[in-house]
Amino acid sequence: MTFTAPDPNFRTRIAESFARQTAMQTLGIRLESVEPGKVTLAMPFAAHLSQQHGFVHAGVITTGLDSACGYAAFTLMAADAAVLSIEFKVNLLAPAKGDSFVMRGEVIKPGRTITVCEGKAYALTGGSEKLIATMSATMMTVTGRSDVQG
Repeated sequence: MTFTAPDPNFRTRIAESFARQTAMQTLGIRLESVEPGKVTLAMPFAAHLSQQHGFVHAGVITTGLDSACGYAAFTLMAADAAVLSIEFKVNLLAPAKGDSFVMRGEVIKPGRTITVCEGKAYALTGGSEKLIATMSATMMTVTGRSDVQG
């Protein structure tokens, strides 16, 4: 689907918001690309984020997918809005084993208050991509709250 962002400065707004997410900095996740209704995040493998078998922990992959979906929804919100996750489901399809990882969030159905997104996480090794997780997420548009700002 092709969407149009209501805020012409959505890329700057997304980048500034993402830069304030210290959790993303801690995990080494960076903003790779931003389009209306689509966001891609990337992360190198880091041993300190792995679980007992050496795979990146499922919680780390889930966190990246949540942010990718949230920011995908955020691209389609007004300049004065903020976004919060209200629900998601993750399917872990394969161990998170790779040189790096990509998390892609995409809006399936935007709405005035509720936006439905889909996320996919891939492990990259040598030039190949392997799908390792999917997410179905529901995001909420928040306006008028001083404790939740874009």
